[in-house]
Amino acid sequence: MASRPSKRLRKNQSEDDSTDASLDKSLPLVVFAHGAGAPSTSDWMIRWKNMLGKTLHAVEVVTFDYPYISGGKRKAPPKAEKLVEYHLDVVKKAVAKYPGHPLILAGKSMGSRVSCMVACSEEIDVSAIVCLGYPLKGMNGAVRDETLLLLKIPVIFVQVKGSQLNSTKL
Repeated sequence: MASRPSKRLRKNQSEDDSTDASLDKSLPLVVFAHGAGAPSTSDWMIRWKNMLGKTLHAVEVVTFDYPYISGGKRKAPPKAEKLVEYHLDVVKKAVAKYPGHPLILAGKSMGSRVSCMVACSEEIDVSAIVCLGYPLKGMNGAVRDETLLLLKIPVIFVQVKGSQLNSTKL
């Protein structure tokens, strides 16, 4: 793995939205999607955004809010499939800002599931996925593994023991 950039470079990167041609192209870009219940500005998301950035030596960790959670009104999330197009658009914009950098998709629960769906798109080149609590079982108990079976890239799952949505034995 490439050596970690200096603190000065990391600080400047977070303060400046423009890209720098001198950035090490081996540093990954991470796009991190929130779960169904809390926006990207939640304490949990901010804490994990910072941990992912440091651990992966990311050039940037991009977070965003799906439209249903924007504007302060809490609505029930739509089906994951309906979020793919919006998520893919966010990813394409982030990739355009950092061309040539490896792309890692990350998500919390529902955001993990949508990230896996987005990774199946032929429009982008994803290097890996980090799933923080993948909802393997739907509310009706059905196993939702069809997208996972299509993936041809490394995926890491961080699961909580005893979770209702993750209790299927693999």
